[in-house]
Amino acid sequence: MTGSRYAAKPWLDLLSDAQRAPVDPDDSLVHALRRAVAETPDRTFLAYFDGRLSYREVDELSDSVAGHLAARGLARGDRVAVLLQNSPHFVLAVLGAWKAGATVVPVNPMYKSAEVGHVLRDGEVTALICADRAWEAYLRETAANSPVRIVLTACELDFQTRTDPRVLTFERLVRTADADDLTAVARAGHRAPGDRDPAPDDIALISYTSGTSGTPKGATNTHGNIMHNAERQRTGLPLPEEPVYFALAPLFHITGMVCQFGACLNSGGTLVLAYRFEAGTVLDAFAEHRPHYTVGPSTAFMALAAHPDVTREHFASFVNISSGGAPLPPALVEKFRAGFGPYIRNGYGLTECTAPCASVPPHLEAPVDPVSGTLAVGVPGPDTVVRIVDDAGEEVPFGEQGEIVVSGPQVVPGYWRRPDATAETFPGGELRTGDIGFMDAQGWLYVVDRKKDMINASGFKVWPREVEDVLYTHPAVREAAVVGVPDGYRGETVKAYISLRPGADADGDALAAYCKERLAAYKYPRQVEILPDLPKTASGKILRRELRSRAQDS
Repeated sequence: MTGSRYAAKPWLDLLSDAQRAPVDPDDSLVHALRRAVAETPDRTFLAYFDGRLSYREVDELSDSVAGHLAARGLARGDRVAVLLQNSPHFVLAVLGAWKAGATVVPVNPMYKSAEVGHVLRDGEVTALICADRAWEAYLRETAANSPVRIVLTACELDFQTRTDPRVLTFERLVRTADADDLTAVARAGHRAPGDRDPAPDDIALISYTSGTSGTPKGATNTHGNIMHNAERQRTGLPLPEEPVYFALAPLFHITGMVCQFGACLNSGGTLVLAYRFEAGTVLDAFAEHRPHYTVGPSTAFMALAAHPDVTREHFASFVNISSGGAPLPPALVEKFRAGFGPYIRNGYGLTECTAPCASVPPHLEAPVDPVSGTLAVGVPGPDTVVRIVDDAGEEVPFGEQGEIVVSGPQVVPGYWRRPDATAETFPGGELRTGDIGFMDAQGWLYVVDRKKDMINASGFKVWPREVEDVLYTHPAVREAAVVGVPDGYRGETVKAYISLRPGADADGDALAAYCKERLAAYKYPRQVEILPDLPKTASGKILRRELRSRAQDS
């Protein structure tokens, strides 16, 4: 990288003094927990509806989970899969596994049996911690065909008494003999093993991600990776001394794990949990707990803004709101600010760089590229280098598009037992993201789109994000996703899928005409289909691949 224009880090001038200052993070979140217990043992760490757990209680409960796992034969370095929603059980399971010296494998609770089975086998998982309902419904059979030999199940009605009927819609199950109850284990008073503290280079998470294509691969996020970003979050965000974080993103996702759970614990704050995203429940939690910070996908903020009971007062306590995991249209940022007050700060990261590698500094607003209309995702941190390269791996000048590559202390060492994929994606330890973007001369980073999502219409490149950003400026549009579909004449043509705002009325022809007035002729969508809702991942990212399949099937 000698002589690299990007190595000069022009973005340093945009950072605050606090953001530029060197950081010296703890070895792991286990060590951060011990620090918080020593300093503020009785401060609320977890708020779950009407339930509260202090730092001291979480420390003792997770100690007991660790002691149980060790007594059952879990060895240092073994893998523990955690398949739970945003509840205290998730936090106790993760901390307990780390205290036992294990690596956590977070699993999306929406995964079907085959998807979970792949993770359990590929990760060579020894222990599984999951919801009791999932165990009864399908995981017992799935685990039987895997290396799993220790099972703990959780009833996520525990640690609260309100039982909000909008999200906690299930009943308690009778305990079964083939699984231990996580809450009972946590309350049993077992002692954690005393010689298994995590080191910075130890693997904290194996986070399964599809990356650019193919079967999901496990990114090996180390404790050092997590602590670097958690410490940068703590020092770079001007939050109050006793910050309240709301877990809008799911904790099993790297954004929720690091920017909510990790950053909150590292800051000695309170983490508010609401099981899963439901707009009315979230708004009620905002009113009750008055959080200072949250991060979530743009689709979550669209849903909150569309709720019939939402008011400006729901967002009055926030000091900072961040968006990540899904494209953030400039029109949404301005609509949200006009309607509710806060400015949503964009961010960019991947599982392979342990969540954020660029964000909008808290004292600035992201510029919009005047040519493409793309909102900047932020600037890199002081320890990070982001470069833009062409297909040959050569750097392109500022302002020119190419693949985004990242190096820094948050980049993982590679994929779990996949040396081939590691060599391809991390040449020289630098992450090839598969995202197309550009950087301006000041250091602002812009993400144009995924490399694989580019549409080739009669030889012209069409990036879906540019079309989607235009659609989001239409007052009737709630969600938009653009894909390429086969076309006998053009090779590919542009198709848009739309969901409308409540009470709005617009048809496909009108929306196509709206785009035609604002985009080059080869870019506007020739087909527009309106759906009640667009398919999304559990983290809120719109699933373009499902929409492409739908388009091809039709």
